[in-house]
Amino acid sequence: MIEDALKILGGPAEVRGDVPKELFAWPYVNEEIENAVLDVVRKNKMSGTDITEQFEKAFAAWQQRKLGVAYANGTLALQAAMFAVGLGAGDELICPTKTYWASCLSASQLGASVVFANVRRDDLCLDPEDLERCIGPRTKAVMVVHYCGHPADMDPIMEIARKHGLRVIEDVSHAQGGRYKGRMLGTFGDVAAMSLMSLKSFSCGELGMLVTDKREYYERAMAYSHYERNNEKYVYETRELLPYHNLPLGGMKGRVNQIATAIGLIRLRDYDERIAEIRRAMNYFLDLMEGTPGFRPIRVDEATGSTMAGWYSPQALYVAEELGGLPIGRYAEAVSAEIGIRLSTGANFPLHTHPYFRDIDLYHAGKPTRILFAERDVRKLDEALKASEDIPCISIPWFVKYLPGEIEKYAAGFKKVSAHYKDLLDGAENDGTGGHWYAAVN
Repeated sequence: MIEDALKILGGPAEVRGDVPKELFAWPYVNEEIENAVLDVVRKNKMSGTDITEQFEKAFAAWQQRKLGVAYANGTLALQAAMFAVGLGAGDELICPTKTYWASCLSASQLGASVVFANVRRDDLCLDPEDLERCIGPRTKAVMVVHYCGHPADMDPIMEIARKHGLRVIEDVSHAQGGRYKGRMLGTFGDVAAMSLMSLKSFSCGELGMLVTDKREYYERAMAYSHYERNNEKYVYETRELLPYHNLPLGGMKGRVNQIATAIGLIRLRDYDERIAEIRRAMNYFLDLMEGTPGFRPIRVDEATGSTMAGWYSPQALYVAEELGGLPIGRYAEAVSAEIGIRLSTGANFPLHTHPYFRDIDLYHAGKPTRILFAERDVRKLDEALKASEDIPCISIPWFVKYLPGEIEKYAAGFKKVSAHYKDLLDGAENDGTGGHWYAAVN
């Protein structure tokens, strides 16, 4: 064994021995959370709403919005947000193509068409310069995704949306508690919705949240899938909804298991402190990585008041030309061996490349569902999305505890591979930038 050789070529790994559990352990569970869960179970309150209503009010206040509605998961919260702003048959929803499918897939259940926009290479978020290309006569709303914790560039996005009279939905599933120029994410759009599932930085098991300041949107969101709360106590101002109390207008039940909202109430107490710790750890790692050949951090300048929330699913750009054209897959394989963590490449595949958005006919209508009620064939607009198809990004370790001595070992693992890249070039095949439709949850 050659002492300075890469692990993948027979050398020793850069990260060896036991790794402190707290460096990566997430979500955290303490005695208070355990007792809260047991209390719900012992009192048989899983299907109640009292704890959930407490959480909705507390979360909305923390999110700096007036009103909040909880759902069984983030996907349903996002769909309710679409219904809340009036998205319907023949309307169009603009969404960045590089995101998790829940950001837009359920638009088809409302009869709407999805128009995909490019993302910016340096932050993987909706490119404001591509937004107006996507707008047509039936565009109703824009889904803005704060992808992998990075805040989207909200100033130009909001300016364009208001210019064209579009509703804005913020998908904050990756960025709860993040900020853009000092202002909390989720407070820019007409409605914000998000997942709080088990691996998110704000994690409650399976839970979704919608927040808004507008009573009409709140009532429409409530009526959509909360049959036992679609009544005069909660839904009383939006006249078009009043005849339809007691049934879920979306035809599905969104009620939350109160184990999740009991956890959420406790999470709120120290969440801001917890993600501040994560940001300290992640920024330390990326400061160490600055200038490393082949590696470009995706991060914000916190001096501007923007933050990366809890750094959910952190990514970096890979610059192959700085490493002799070494394929990203081989680079990820070598770094994974050094640090003992399997790194993924490519993040989410661009959604427009999936056959679902080309030709699926969900309703046996004899026409692709994406354009079933459309006034134009929005699939033709996908031809302008090449810039989003091959963005070489790589996942990086998600440090949730600031332990500088340990973090330095992981940075050393990346740097070792970059320093010895020539040893990997022989026989390395380029298999693309990688990607996945969803991340597996153990």
